[in-house]
This record gives sequence, C-alpha cells and structure tokens, in this order.
Amino acid sequence: MENVRETIRDGRAVLGIEFGSTRIKAVLVDESHTPIASGVHNWENQLADGIWTYSTKAVWSGLADCYGRLAAEVLENYGVRIKTLRAIGFSGMMHGYMAFDGDGRLLVPFRTWRNTNTAEAAAALSEAFRFNIPQRWSIAHLYQAVLNGEEHTEHIRYLTTLAGYVHWTLTGEKVTGIGEASGMFPIDAATKNYDQNMLGKFRELIAEKNYPWKPEEILPGVRIAGEPSGVLTPGGAKLLDVSGNLSPGIPLCPPEGDAGTGMVATNSVAPGTGNVSAGTSVFAMVVLKQALKEVHEEIDVVTTPCGHNVAMVHCNNCTSDLNAWTGLFSEFAELLGVPVEKEELYAMLYNRALEGEKDCGGLLSYNYISGEPVMGIQEGRPLFVRRPGARLTLAGFMRAHLYSSLAALKSGLDILLKEEGVEASRIYGHGGLFKTKGVAQGFLAAAVNTPVAVMETAGEGGPWGMALLASYMAAKEEGETLEHYLCEKVFQGERGTVMQPDPEDAAGFDRYLADYKKALAAERIAAEKCVPCVPKPGT
Repeated sequence: MENVRETIRDGRAVLGIEFGSTRIKAVLVDESHTPIASGVHNWENQLADGIWTYSTKAVWSGLADCYGRLAAEVLENYGVRIKTLRAIGFSGMMHGYMAFDGDGRLLVPFRTWRNTNTAEAAAALSEAFRFNIPQRWSIAHLYQAVLNGEEHTEHIRYLTTLAGYVHWTLTGEKVTGIGEASGMFPIDAATKNYDQNMLGKFRELIAEKNYPWKPEEILPGVRIAGEPSGVLTPGGAKLLDVSGNLSPGIPLCPPEGDAGTGMVATNSVAPGTGNVSAGTSVFAMVVLKQALKEVHEEIDVVTTPCGHNVAMVHCNNCTSDLNAWTGLFSEFAELLGVPVEKEELYAMLYNRALEGEKDCGGLLSYNYISGEPVMGIQEGRPLFVRRPGARLTLAGFMRAHLYSSLAALKSGLDILLKEEGVEASRIYGHGGLFKTKGVAQGFLAAAVNTPVAVMETAGEGGPWGMALLASYMAAKEEGETLEHYLCEKVFQGERGTVMQPDPEDAAGFDRYLADYKKALAAERIAAEKCVPCVPKPGT
C-alpha cells in the first residue's frame, strides 16, 4: 500500500483510457504494470437521422466523469491526489469519421464504425486499390460523402478518429498510432506510413471535384509505438481533470485503436500470434508472417502498434443482443422477488449453456443490432428462430445466443485459417464475453478449432493495453522492441488458462453455422420488411 501511495505521489504511475462502445474506462498502473485504480463511465451511441453517433459533449463529459471516478478511488484507497503522471495514452473504437474545418469545427456529427451506409464507396475503393476497404474505414466514409455530394467535404482540413480527436484536443498534436491509422487508410509495411500508390489513386478518384485539399494533407501523422506524441496542455489538463489537481506537461504516447490495445493486452503483437476481442463488437487479429494470397472482402489488413501486418476479421455485433436477453431474465427474477447480482446472473446463464445440445438442436439466433458486412447484411434486426420440433430449453437458448455472438467471426476466420492456411498456434481471448470462466472461451476454441488462452488480466482489456503502450514509451530501453518489452517486462512467460477445442463442440458449432447460413434469408427479409421505429425528438 505504501509503495503504491509513493508511486502515485511521485508521479510514476501511468494512465490508460479507452473509449469503448458502451463505456469509457480508465486504468492506472504502477511501475510493475499492475492495475492500481480504475474508473468507468457508461455511455451509449445514438441513432440520429439514420447515423450511429456520439456527441462531442458526451465525449468530454464522459471523459471527465471517468477520470473523476478514478481519481476519487485513488483518494479513497491511498489517501493521495493525483498531481502528475509518468505518461498517458488514449485509445478508442477504431475507424469512423470525424471531419473538421480549418477552425477546428466538427463539420458533421461523428460517424462511428457501426454505420453500414458506405457500401458503394467501400466497393469502389477496394477495386481501385486492389485492397479490401471495409465499410467502417475512415476513407470509405470520406469517399461516400464525396459520392453523395455532401457540401461539407469542400471544407475538410482534418480527418481523424475518436482517439485521434481526443489526443489532438488534449495535446494540439494531429497524430495517431500506426495501428489506428491503418484503419483509416492502408499502410505500407515497408515505410510504416500511408501507402503512396493508393494515395495517388484516391487523388485520381476525386480529381474532378477540385478540392482545396489532398488526402495526405488531411490525414493525421503516423506514429509508431514508443514515439513521443505531445504533452498534456493546460487546457487539456482542465478537460481531463475538472478539479484542477492534474498538472499539464505530462507526455502522451500515440493514440491507438481498440484492436491495437487488445493485441497489447494479450501479448499478441509478434508474427504468428493472435487474439480475439469480444464485447459490443468482436474481432480477431492474427499477426501475419507473410502476405495473404488473395484479397478477401471479409478480412482487413491492418497493423500492430509497431507496424507488423495483421489479418483482421471484424464483426459489428457480439454481446449487445445477449446482454438484452440477460436483462430480460434479470427483470423476471426481480418480478419473482429474487433479484440476482449482474455478474452472478451472467455466470448462471453462461454455465447453463454448457448443458445445451452441441449444435443447439435447431435453435438459431441472429444478434444483429446493426448491419453485419462479414455476412452480407446491411441492416440489423435481432432475430431468434427455431424449428417447430426443436426443444426450447434454457441451456439450448443460451448456447444458441453464445454461438451467435461468435458465428460471424467464425465464418471469417474459416477463410483465414482454412482457405489461406494462416497459422496461429494459440488465440488469446479478452473482453467482457470471457469474464465467466470456461464458457465462451471453450466455445471460441471450438469455433476456430484452435487452443484459446485467457489471462487473468483479460477483464482489464483495452485500457490496460493502452496503459502498457504509455508505459513502453516512458520506460523502454534504447532500441527495445514492443515485443521484447511485453514478453520480458510485462507478461514474463505468463500464458494464461488454456482450453483445447472439444471435438464434439467443434463439430456441433460447424453444424450450427451451416444452419445459420442457410437461414440468413430470414434475417435479410426481416431487415427489408421490418422498418425500425425512429424516436421523435425529445423522447
């Protein structure tokens, strides 16, 4: 306790903050990289005029509340106030679109990764670049705005992501980490910068518009993990800590995306390693030893925070529908007069799923709150269907929903692991889906037919990974790589709890996925025929 108190008092603690889809979380670590305090602010995206968005007001009020909760926990537990820190790092949901004019004004509301209205642009760019450009990438959002003839495109002077926006506002630096940048525009692995050939092709595509900007002029500068990326300004310090206790001048590392922080949090940044991050969305990252043979619509190529190429399968939907059903069971328990704590309820329901039929016995769930491009679904309609003769049991019901949370991911990974022959000796899982031990971990092992490990730190996830990146910048030795720093100074041989794929579960998941794909037509019809309600302003 005294050692931690001195670490905080002397300004040797490091802070990582991540803007996730449903919460903003801050994690403070000591010099051994152990979490010593945390703060959480819950938030939700809004569907406004058909666009999934968060307001900038919500960004800053949420950040202040999140940090305030962490600072209050530090004061309560250790009796000291945070005055300064050794380093800070910010991360956030990758991709999306935040466009600003020359005076720093946001031109249109923030368009998040969750939007699936850029199909035309993504297809055109993928063809022009001969490189897969998913709908959620920043360049797809930009080109779609160009194709739509949106007036604001004339006035763009800076284009960035949520993490890049926060970093810029707090430091004045228009930069982003290479992993985050690789979800904005393709990266050349040799130069560790935007691909010059593709920049040229994009300039040709928009040449007739005669814009007063070039793409390389409005994109953020690219930084590699460990490179200093500005310091907290006096104004930035006040935005972060409204109490005024935090001093300016604290160094910041490059801002990163949640994919990069997930790789760091699971020690999966070296070629041949892989991880799955499962929360509101779910994505798998496998660091490549060599280039893919083909371009696949279902697979992105991005980079690690240190610039290695990564094959990424990203699915928009994971736990949101599962959480909604769990909330229904919680409401029923309260109606019975036997309320159950949230974590206990999740554990009960998840473990019950282990008793379900291996292929869910004719029960199918589509967890599409939003569109799912990996499966060719442009708009989401959560859907649960079953064969008339299927046994509707709680075990089968929960197993179907847990399978559903991984089904689209499995479909993409089957292409990567089976068709492309990419090797991953082990997959590391992290995120909320894995908090109940031995359930989703085992189902993921069955889905990919590969051993899956979960570390004790898995629940800390992205913000802890961001704190590690900030620590690396502050404490690395000259010439020390991120891989070496993580292996020797953070994880030190830790491999976590490993589950081997169960052959019966693997066969059952394959049968489930086959039925899942056959019945996708029902999901498409639901999206076409069931028009979502649009809330009236103020309701």
